Amino acid sequence: MNVDLPDLNVWLALSWPLHPQHLRARHYWETEAGERVVFCTATGLGLVRLLCRESVMGEAVLTPAAAGEVLERFCEQPGVGFGGEPTDGWDVFQALLRKGTVEPQHCTDAHLAALSIVNGWRLVSFDQDFERYAGLKLLKL
Repeated sequence: MNVDLPDLNVWLALSWPLHPQHLRARHYWETEAGERVVFCTATGLGLVRLLCRESVMGEAVLTPAAAGEVLERFCEQPGVGFGGEPTDGWDVFQALLRKGTVEPQHCTDAHLAALSIVNGWRLVSFDQDFERYAGLKLLKL
């Protein structure tokens, strides 16, 4: 089964029609998504956090309860859910950190890359920084 792990930026763009990348994210969702599309802990928490930030959402800012409902609605769709991290990728994540090439602001990206690599998932992102991770299946939007 083909499994996609969208980066937080993709989930945010899918959630908010005024996001500059919303149309590209919708195209991915409707025509390019894997058989299963998953959240991990970092992307689920991150989506709720960003939807609740006025500095990100402006007048469309949501309460935590409403942001949780957005997350719930995604997970209710066929083929979408919480990845459950069958393998948490911790060893790969630690190896990436030991290389000394992960900048502090990219620690979450390194974690997402590690999860994708060890679980055989395709990472989906607008972010070009993921190209640095060897062995990562990446769909760059």
